[in-house]
Amino acid sequence: MANAHRFREWLCAALLLTLCIPGAIAQSGTWVVSWAASQQIPEPQNALPTSDLNDATLREIVHLSIGGPTLRVYLSNAFGTAALHFTSVHIAKPLSPASSAIDPATDKTLTFAGKADVIIPPGAEFVSDPIDDPIAALSDLAISFHLDQAPERQTSHPGSRSTTYYVHGDQVSAASLPDAKHIDHWYQLAGVDVLSSDKHAAAIVALGDSITDGHASTTNGNDRWTDELARRLQADKKTRNIGVSNQGIGGNHLLTDGLGPNTLARFDRDVLAQASVKWLIVLEGVNDLGGLTIHHEVSQADHDAFVARILAAYQQIITRAHAHGIRVYGGTITPYEGSGYYHPDAQNEADRQAINQWIRDSTRIPGRFDAVIDFDAAIRDPQHPARILPAYDCGDHLHPNPAGYKAMVDAIPLSLFTK
Repeated sequence: MANAHRFREWLCAALLLTLCIPGAIAQSGTWVVSWAASQQIPEPQNALPTSDLNDATLREIVHLSIGGPTLRVYLSNAFGTAALHFTSVHIAKPLSPASSAIDPATDKTLTFAGKADVIIPPGAEFVSDPIDDPIAALSDLAISFHLDQAPERQTSHPGSRSTTYYVHGDQVSAASLPDAKHIDHWYQLAGVDVLSSDKHAAAIVALGDSITDGHASTTNGNDRWTDELARRLQADKKTRNIGVSNQGIGGNHLLTDGLGPNTLARFDRDVLAQASVKWLIVLEGVNDLGGLTIHHEVSQADHDAFVARILAAYQQIITRAHAHGIRVYGGTITPYEGSGYYHPDAQNEADRQAINQWIRDSTRIPGRFDAVIDFDAAIRDPQHPARILPAYDCGDHLHPNPAGYKAMVDAIPLSLFTK
């Protein structure tokens, strides 16, 4: 009886402590990433002018994968060099993914430790307090925030394929921003998690370059291959509890910093830190391969050494993910002959084939990828396998078009995510 009495006292104290924590709400379920974007320092042509970010409201629209009754939002100052003050942050249902207008009846204030403003240290991210706001799978969410002063260095995702609206003054709850400027990049926004009642709910992270980021997909159309994957998952009752986190960066490399940090440098933030990640799809390497000879030819020994370094980087990704219980699926590198950017020759193609063979061999060699997704086979031209099928080519012979992205997803067995 004494033990039971002490337990009741402990339980009451714990409940009182919870109620006293600013921003705390009762939670029961599994947090799952529903939308995310990799962060980087924007190139000069993709950064906003400082004058536009002083006393500024930004309204950014994101497309969720999985839905739920409660959500939380991640703000990022990952590449900032000074603390950044968000004076107010709101969420609402947008009237269109291609408009600044929201439904005012759905406008809600986000809090951070119970307060409506938050100061994020340099190099850090902050997650909002959970907010009860039931949201459907495959729906859009408008996130509006006000900055009193511009960041000393911006944190951004330039390849948003989604329009951001920005105006001066605190207008986070305005029904529309008719005089707003706009740009197709995201700023200071890293992710959205939802709370799922399904204890088996989990997420897929897609780690890649511009092909994963959705180059040549439709602006505000949400037809990247990761969007198509989310739609397929939601159409099957066995996989409706799975979120998709797109961690693609245009121009990204495995071995060097390109546009954004190299893959291994961003692995912890973009993979391990994602809520409830259970599976990882890796589609990286084409920028490394093409970049090897972009300025001049190299020796056969240099080609061989470069391929070995790429394979070693894959193995690092696999090892680090496996240490956290994440299954890793290798995506074969898609064709790029004819690309006017990389000008690949026969040796570049031999390198691609060697790497793809290593990936395909993974299923019979312990310690490699847990499964293979043959994106190469899905979109290559059967008559000219070093090229993308014309029907799937956006025109630059490097990136698929929306039909090509759909073909890539059609090649993914959903059974990979029910094991």
